[in-house]
Amino acid sequence: MKQKMKEKFYHYIEQLQDSITETLGALDKLDFQEDLWERLEGGGGRTRVLEGGSIFEKAGVNISAVHGELPESLQAYFGVKEADFFACGLSLVIHPRNPMVPTVHANWRYFEMYDKDKTMIDQWFGGGLDLTPYYLFEEDVIHFHKICKAGCDKFNQGFYKKYKEKCDSYFWNTHRNEARGVGGLFFDYCKSNKEMSIDDWFEFVREIGDSFLTAYLPIVEKRYKREYSPENRTWQEIRRGRYVEFNLVHDKGTLFGLKTNGRIESILMSLPPVVQWKYDYQPSVGSEEAKLENVLKQPKDWLAQ
Repeated sequence: MKQKMKEKFYHYIEQLQDSITETLGALDKLDFQEDLWERLEGGGGRTRVLEGGSIFEKAGVNISAVHGELPESLQAYFGVKEADFFACGLSLVIHPRNPMVPTVHANWRYFEMYDKDKTMIDQWFGGGLDLTPYYLFEEDVIHFHKICKAGCDKFNQGFYKKYKEKCDSYFWNTHRNEARGVGGLFFDYCKSNKEMSIDDWFEFVREIGDSFLTAYLPIVEKRYKREYSPENRTWQEIRRGRYVEFNLVHDKGTLFGLKTNGRIESILMSLPPVVQWKYDYQPSVGSEEAKLENVLKQPKDWLAQ
């Protein structure tokens, strides 16, 4: 009997969570704390968080599978009436201690929707990964985007450009008129079509998920031993404030978790442990801090020759 897609994908993200947490924990010589939780309305998850490491100040790698009645607010959002849903995914956010190492976020998810007769009426994949540096090392950003493009190119030569642009558009702090970071990939509502079956989309998401450590780990290993000053940390904490603003004001994943009565500790694990908001802070003209801010004012083609 053919395995259902929701079971197939959940099994995959269980394995991916194991791979990522084992690798990051070994590098930092620190174990992830694991919490198994259940959602009253249906489903649950496995949250893993590492805090206080010498390399990773806070790293969360969570998986969940939840199901039940689609809340009225989300019925309106999806343009449906009474419906049930199933959603599962892996979500991670890694906040490094050293300001020379960028924060990274990634998410891979699968969604099904059913009518009241339990017939599936829709299904799709979504996800992506994106990089948020505090100091700009262009070779690191180029490496990250090269890995993103290589994964996309295995399926469609147009995917990288399309999903890179969607990432630039999505991770945009409109109230600041700047990007949250230097982008990556963002894709959603990836449904069966003439070019890609739902099984093809599964293979695509798996390719991007499997390439995550290849995209991020070399950057960490290159930068985490670099010296930094208290002023560098202050800047990191100010920029982390912009990260928090995006997640609480704009992020759809955070909104979905809150509106479906998700586990609050798991939803907000994306927030960094130490943050600053300084009134009208302006970096010095010509500084490395100003260089980063300038880059964030407009999306850039990092792979242009």
